[in-house]
Amino acid sequence: MVERAKRTAHFRLVIIKGKAYVEKYRKSIQTRDKFTIWGILQLLRRYPGRIPDLELMFDCNDRPVIQSRHYRGQNGTSPPPLFRYCGDRWTMDIVFPDWSFWGWAEINIMPWERVQMELKQGNERKKWIEREPHAYWKGNPFVAETRRDLLKCNVSETQDWNARLFIQDWILESQQGFKNSDLASQCTHRSLNPLQHYWPIRTEDKCRSLKFAVDWGNSHKQKAQEIGKASSDFIQEQVKMSNVYDYMLHLMNEYAKLLRFEPEVPEGAVEVCSELVACPAGGTEREFMVESLTMSPSATGPCTMPPPYEPKSVDAMWRKSASAIGRVERWENEFGRKSPNRSA
Repeated sequence: MVERAKRTAHFRLVIIKGKAYVEKYRKSIQTRDKFTIWGILQLLRRYPGRIPDLELMFDCNDRPVIQSRHYRGQNGTSPPPLFRYCGDRWTMDIVFPDWSFWGWAEINIMPWERVQMELKQGNERKKWIEREPHAYWKGNPFVAETRRDLLKCNVSETQDWNARLFIQDWILESQQGFKNSDLASQCTHRSLNPLQHYWPIRTEDKCRSLKFAVDWGNSHKQKAQEIGKASSDFIQEQVKMSNVYDYMLHLMNEYAKLLRFEPEVPEGAVEVCSELVACPAGGTEREFMVESLTMSPSATGPCTMPPPYEPKSVDAMWRKSASAIGRVERWENEFGRKSPNRSA
């Protein structure tokens, strides 16, 4: 099963007696593989002796590839266990923390603990009521069709969907010292992340859906502010590096329990440690690695792993989410019937 995951993997990771070995198959986008390996090495330093022997394949691309429908039914085979950064309900890729928690050197996104602190400071620069009453997005639209479609909702001479959308030119940003791509600075714009933490936007009618969301937020400012605060609180209280490392620890332990063979260092693999990864690095890469280096083992143990969700509980969560999205769609439909010609 593990070998079948090699087809799209960028590297194989083997951990034996607390030491890490890597066999690389292909170059990843930018330094994703390097910072992912760096993060795993910091986990080993944080919780020495707590990571069991294991062997896994890691794909550094974004989109999951292990489609659940291919492994169902009487003739279905076992899915290859493939680690990556993203997943969804239709796939079986094993979700692992994003490399950028330890820094994204190419676009000057710093290690998460510093970003988290600056997000909090940025959120305090301007009161909610003083922020721009628009939906705001800035990014690279050329990586997905849904992003390119989003740009149709930008303000023009004839149309205003209450959205301000910006293309992020990373080459120009790097030449200008990333002055306009600071994540914390983006907190001055209104962030619609409802009904508790986010506001759902329809994929098939983005522009009208966006406008309705902003109009709703502007006419329900107290509720919109509560939603925004809930999102900010979640980022500060839940998405902490201690939780990231604990997730990694529990994930790798549960994965290792499923192995039915003794992991071995494959021919062509090399041992890696923090010094061997950081020392050859230079510039921003080295800066971020030094900043995110685990200096000593954790003084406390990891968080306690709760019992697995029962299928009914998972189903209830999906139903609750679908109900909230359906509620928003009904509001949009009702608004459209009352104002059929309203578009600007």
